[in-house]
Amino acid sequence: MDIAAANARGARHRAVAVAVVAGVAAIHILRIGSYLRGTAYRLYYSYASDVLLPFAMYFVLSLSQRNLVVLGDWRAKALVILAAASGAEVLQGFGVPVLGRTFDPLDFVMYGIGVIAALVVERVLCPSKRGRADGLA
Repeated sequence: MDIAAANARGARHRAVAVAVVAGVAAIHILRIGSYLRGTAYRLYYSYASDVLLPFAMYFVLSLSQRNLVVLGDWRAKALVILAAASGAEVLQGFGVPVLGRTFDPLDFVMYGIGVIAALVVERVLCPSKRGRADGLA
């Protein structure tokens, strides 16, 4: 692999990761959901963070993969995110307020959607030399 090409792909991946994390932070800081009404308002406040946070966490972990080699594989990042989010949700089911207060089994699906969306974005915006995102084999 050409070192210059690998460095360029790494820089692009970092730029995408920073943009994703900044975008998700902006959505929360600007309280986008407060501008919605009716069903859209309820859906946003019920599930938007359940999709957006795992989506952003995938890219946060991508920024760490140079230091934590095990995170270089997309499956490892997905497993870490799904385990952490699901663990928090299970604790909510037992009345422990971790990243929320209300247990909702549909949240598990939303976590998966967030991770899958991150994989798609990574594959499209950060293709490797073989046309796939780094680690997607």
